[in-house]
Amino acid sequence: MPIPRNLSALILAAAFLLGGCASRGPVPTFYDFGPAAPLAAATAAPAVPVLVIADANGPSWLDSQRMYYRLLYADAQQSRPYAYNRWNTPPLQLLSQRLKTRVAQSGVKVLSTTDAAAGMPLLRIDVDDFSQNFDTQAQSSGHVSLRASLFRGHRLIDQKTFSRSGPAGSADAQGGAQALAAASDAIAADLLTWLGTLNITKE
Repeated sequence: MPIPRNLSALILAAAFLLGGCASRGPVPTFYDFGPAAPLAAATAAPAVPVLVIADANGPSWLDSQRMYYRLLYADAQQSRPYAYNRWNTPPLQLLSQRLKTRVAQSGVKVLSTTDAAAGMPLLRIDVDDFSQNFDTQAQSSGHVSLRASLFRGHRLIDQKTFSRSGPAGSADAQGGAQALAAASDAIAADLLTWLGTLNITKE
């Protein structure tokens, strides 16, 4: 008995749908830094009432949502992406926002470069490294390294390099995300301490 034409079309459509579902890989998991915890009680007044913070610069691979790691025990020169794990936002943007949040939490009014007036102090961030490093198959850490430069007008007030590492709680992307968030918060605390030592208001 011949199959009705409309029933044949339905069978074909169902076959395509089932084939499409079977061919899909795992759904990607997305990470970010999580909410910023409140800062500890301030012991000193902010170094400057208003600070312009430019968005962080860095290598092109940090301007994508891919999560990278290095196997230091196998090939430290090769940076490898996780297959099914991503950042919600590229690391340069994540780090920029976390630093701005931490500076604002300290009592400083944070402005972007588009809102700044002439003569306001400007903080520029250049990121050198932001990756999860595996010392062994079961042990890894999150490493963040950046260079902070503070300007007023066209004059460089000071420049300093910051580097922080923190152990990952698990040898996977989740552990790496948590370790990188902690290392970024530690650098933010170091940055605030450094800003507090500078005479930013002096012309």
